[in-house]
Amino acid sequence: MSAPAQPLDFGILLALAYQNFVRDLRAFLAEQGFDDLGRSDGFVFRALGDRPMTVSDLAGRLEVTKQAAAQIVDDMQRRGYVRRTPDPDDRRAQRLELTDRGASALAAARRFHERYERRLTRDHGASAVRALRDVLAAIVTEPDETPDPRLRALYL
Repeated sequence: MSAPAQPLDFGILLALAYQNFVRDLRAFLAEQGFDDLGRSDGFVFRALGDRPMTVSDLAGRLEVTKQAAAQIVDDMQRRGYVRRTPDPDDRRAQRLELTDRGASALAAARRFHERYERRLTRDHGASAVRALRDVLAAIVTEPDETPDPRLRALYL
């Protein structure tokens, strides 16, 4: 196959890099026994990884409706990643928390992220990876220096 007449557009490179990253992450997680993960599960793992919360809190964090959050949680509960427990502060509410299986999936994903970045550092050098992190952080940061609110569920 010959080289393209012009370099790929930057946005295409970003999209392809992300697709490859997600493909590798999904393959790694499947090898670890988590071959049934849905597209939204990672956002929920991150949100609940810090602390239990209600469906309403999760919906706000993910910027979706309560109904959408409840559907995601129902599916994750069916697959054994999330459980509902009574909220000690409000008898009408239920708290969501990760099960042991959910916590294990989150830990496996975090291991993958660390290994992926270590591999990039080994292959391209620490300064290149630092520069890439800086560029990517600048892309997702608003002019007022706050990260893009659409990605809030990933870092809050």
